[in-house]
Amino acid sequence: MENTIAEIQVSYSSNMTKKEKITDSEKAYSILLNSWSLDLIELQEEFKVLLLNRANEIIGLFSMSKGGLTGTVVDVKLLFAVAIKCNASGIIIAHNHPSGNLKASEQDKKITKQIKEGAKIFDIQFLDHLIITKTGYLSFTNEGII
Repeated sequence: MENTIAEIQVSYSSNMTKKEKITDSEKAYSILLNSWSLDLIELQEEFKVLLLNRANEIIGLFSMSKGGLTGTVVDVKLLFAVAIKCNASGIIIAHNHPSGNLKASEQDKKITKQIKEGAKIFDIQFLDHLIITKTGYLSFTNEGII
């Protein structure tokens, strides 16, 4: 009996004709906030990844996870699998704090460090990590945390 091995196919396509360019953290916040349900932003924590090309134009948004009031799971391996499959040259990560608190926790800083190290390995620019609320945001880049 002969074993057959499934062939893996990789494809990439985008139906976006005009791509939005990220020029600063405020622009990223505006776009990311529009992807959140304002009815749920204070209910449960979510983690999302904005995928960018070399020109910092958006090629997609990936909703990684939804959690509870105080946290959500971030699978770094899955984050980079998505970024690589989308041929992303840059990423901006974001999560909301249902409490409305814009202070980065130690866990927020720890996952940011892990993602920063992974991005170096895969030659992907890690541009920012935003903590998002209905009324504002914290940019790790602007605060000098990244």
